[in-house]
Amino acid sequence: MNDETLQRISRTYGIENWSAGYFSVNNQGNMIAHPAMNDPRWVDLKNVVDHLVKDKKLQLPILLRFPQILTNQLKLLTGSYRDSIEQFGYKAKHFPVFPMKVNPRREVVEEFLKDTGKYRVGLECGSKAELYAAIAQEQTAESLLICNGFKDESFCRLALLGVQAGKRVVIVIEKLNELKSAKLYTKGSGKWASSGGDSAKFGLTTSELLECLRLLKESGKQNLLHLLHFHIGSQITDIKRVKNAMKEAARVYSKIHQLGFPVEFLDIGGGLGVDYDGSKTRTESSMNYTVQEFANDVVYTVQSVCDEEGAPHPNLVTESGRMMTAYHTVLVTSIREEIETFADDLPEVTIDEDDPQVITEMKWLLDDINGKNYFEYYHDAVEHKDELHTQFNLGLVSLEDRAKGEVLYWELCARALKESEQTRNPNEDLQHWSM
Repeated sequence: MNDETLQRISRTYGIENWSAGYFSVNNQGNMIAHPAMNDPRWVDLKNVVDHLVKDKKLQLPILLRFPQILTNQLKLLTGSYRDSIEQFGYKAKHFPVFPMKVNPRREVVEEFLKDTGKYRVGLECGSKAELYAAIAQEQTAESLLICNGFKDESFCRLALLGVQAGKRVVIVIEKLNELKSAKLYTKGSGKWASSGGDSAKFGLTTSELLECLRLLKESGKQNLLHLLHFHIGSQITDIKRVKNAMKEAARVYSKIHQLGFPVEFLDIGGGLGVDYDGSKTRTESSMNYTVQEFANDVVYTVQSVCDEEGAPHPNLVTESGRMMTAYHTVLVTSIREEIETFADDLPEVTIDEDDPQVITEMKWLLDDINGKNYFEYYHDAVEHKDELHTQFNLGLVSLEDRAKGEVLYWELCARALKESEQTRNPNEDLQHWSM
């Protein structure tokens, strides 16, 4: 397959925009997956699927998983925070936590936890079933097991069993007598922004927060408050929202620390987005920042506020499950019935003497099209098709004439596309016909 065709394929599907360097096209025109961003090693997805279908007798659809991509995304996340901490002289650590609700499959969770000793990877569970699974996993004594979601008495007992098993358990509770979660006034941006902010379903209001602090102090249990959890939403699209939220989170943390509560962790929740469409904008399917920029803004903003308030830098906990897992799966399915070429199986057209002039002119264009005039003839075909529809609406041509003209139009488009693909620089206006 020549370079021009490969470039056309890449432009048509926008692979470089959304693949983050994990996927590309090889010289045979097949999609290939890389274990790391722009890694020279690769695997041909077509060969993999052919093997599964022909040799293993599996049927489509098939979901392919690449654990190496999970590992690389974890390295990207932790590396970004490590670089930010070193750059700004931040005096605390980063604790990545994987939210099990994002993908509770055992092989996914275990892939992250195999590096728990190196990256302090922890887990976040939001149900009793997830908590059972989390307790059974191997974690280092330093990594966290954060319990979110609805909790009844049996859930809390199970969490305490996790403590006895050597887990570093943090129970995040939204009740006044057990503060572990606080709500931000600042809202995120994007489709899931409503899950954060002062009208959100998570966390405590400011007055409830103060009441919790009072109850803890009266009972002499200030030392039990170890973590503040802030949730500003998922798939945050605008970096400005992150900065504003971190200012407020750091301010609340600092004020609480000044009141004598030894909070050591600031959990900023999720929010780190994925650029699904490659536009690098504030649309719901994108974001206008990089992972490194996100980490820089979190670290710098929290540090600045804490230094201003005279509070120690908290350990930063992130629950960036979307970013950690989004690229590692590929769904392969058959869509042949949906993508039949527009020129396939067209009936043969015979021109009669009494055919309307627009029909005979389209037939002449089809017979005379070549590599020099294909684009001009394509434009003429579009004009003739519009004229044909206008005449039909006015009752000047029959339904049979309209059908004959449409067949000629599709054949003209197919010929024009074929001529374009044989040139050194295929015409972009014709690329949509190749879909």
